[in-house]
Amino acid sequence: MAKLPLIAVALSTLIFAGLIPLMEINESHLFNSLWPAHARLHEAWQLLTNASLSALALWLLVSRKSVSIGLVISLAISISFLVAWALGNTYGGSMLHSDGTQTAVMGINLAVVIVFAVTTLLSLGLWAERR
Repeated sequence: MAKLPLIAVALSTLIFAGLIPLMEINESHLFNSLWPAHARLHEAWQLLTNASLSALALWLLVSRKSVSIGLVISLAISISFLVAWALGNTYGGSMLHSDGTQTAVMGINLAVVIVFAVTTLLSLGLWAERR
């Protein structure tokens, strides 16, 4: 049971510092010529911030400095995404790419359901258990 927080944060780190940049450093996101330069700057900033915070969260767990803080940092990243996604209609945000497509299975966006909701629920459950 003691290894579950480490596994949860390691999974989040792989996603936020590895998988997401891999999926977004391309022509559909960071190098998208249809996006204003300012939006691309924010995209690069978001990728670097999430990767850095994820690495910090993992270091806190591996070094045994603070499991709870590591989980909270990881949760801050995933919950922020879920809130931004939930509020998308209020500011014109969407999970659709510029060409109108999305990465989905049976109409369910994989980033929202699998990547963020699962890591959020796992980390939230482990954090609550530690309280």
